[in-house]
Amino acid sequence: MNNKPLNIKKIIVEICRVCLGLLFIFSGFVKAIDPWGTAIKNAEYLEAFGLGDLDFAAMPLGIIQIAIEFGLGVFLLMGIYRRFNTIFSLLFMLVMTPLTLYLAIKNPITDCGCFGDALVISNWATFYKNLFLLAAAVIVVLWHKQITPVFSHKSYNSAVLWTYVFILGFCWFTCTYLPIVDFRPYKIGANIPSLMTVPEDAEHDVYETVLIYKKNGVEQEFTLENYPKSDDTTWVFVDQKSKLIKKGYEPPIHDFTITTANEDDITEEVLSDTSYTFLLISSKFKDASDVHVDRINALYDYSRKYGYRFYALTSSPNSEIAEWKSATGAEYPVCTTDETPLKTIIRSNPGLLLLKNGTIINKWPDANLPQQKLLDKPLVESKLVIMPHSRPALKIFVAALIFCIPMAVLYAIDVVKRRKRHSRKHSKGEKD
Repeated sequence: MNNKPLNIKKIIVEICRVCLGLLFIFSGFVKAIDPWGTAIKNAEYLEAFGLGDLDFAAMPLGIIQIAIEFGLGVFLLMGIYRRFNTIFSLLFMLVMTPLTLYLAIKNPITDCGCFGDALVISNWATFYKNLFLLAAAVIVVLWHKQITPVFSHKSYNSAVLWTYVFILGFCWFTCTYLPIVDFRPYKIGANIPSLMTVPEDAEHDVYETVLIYKKNGVEQEFTLENYPKSDDTTWVFVDQKSKLIKKGYEPPIHDFTITTANEDDITEEVLSDTSYTFLLISSKFKDASDVHVDRINALYDYSRKYGYRFYALTSSPNSEIAEWKSATGAEYPVCTTDETPLKTIIRSNPGLLLLKNGTIINKWPDANLPQQKLLDKPLVESKLVIMPHSRPALKIFVAALIFCIPMAVLYAIDVVKRRKRHSRKHSKGEKD
């Protein structure tokens, strides 16, 4: 009996490329679920590196990043263009690893956004993760010939084409409508007041008093335990500040307020309303789509007819609010809210929320605002108040099927063609 020796090199490279492939796919896919969130994170990067004027490139950069990560992951798992993709994976990690080291040391942003809002990890954890991926990338480059391709070379282009058609199409869908899974606190069914509540036994922020003194032109920081004594005249007091040394409990929603044009805070009034409230969300009116303003105005008329509250929430200055009203004929009251929660509430500008007792009953993107034919009866008799089922696992499974079924068909066709080619070569050999 001939037993083939165990190929340790192949086992190692297969483990490395599977780990690389799965992590790339996961990272690219969760970003594709929420491309607007990826763009917001990229804008934070640009701001942190002093490139805030290039924030217009945040979304294109995000789409490119999504396509690269998802594509690399798929191609590594399937052994497509082994040499090129393993080298590109290594180059990608050679860029990302030093970047995440800088983020870990300087901490210009709180998290890297590697896995979107689906999985938030610290900057140091991200760096250690990238060190492992960098080592795996080196191994797959050195031993790329040990990777067994799933497809024959003749089917590579078709597999690559479908991979990019799928991920770019998926990005278009989640950009135009809403993420298929909502990882943020403002998801449908969430009760905003409860998510703003701080438990009585919650830990609070712990601060340390820092005293700054100067000696011989050099400033130095001291604590209350070791600052210079009053009889030491060589030190001159400069300033005092508080330094956060331990972060306390922070509720999932902590920065949501609604302020009227008269500077009245109506947050509690709106969130405690036992009837229905429509909230039109626009982080900035200057960036908002005006394609469906007729639907928005019809919704406002509908809310007035049946006695529902209707507010527009924006962080726009008064000049932009006036321009929006003039251009769209808006008659609804406009309130101000901080830009960050508005971008978090709904990934659409504008977008629409329906609240009752502070609970999010439904939300709609601009591309799917309720049509006039649905506004012919009170909400209690309408389909608008039917809370959609979330079912995130099912939605992800369906998305996976949409990608995998054509890929499986392509694989089956590839197998048939390979067998035919092998059969023809075998037949030719017999004739010879």
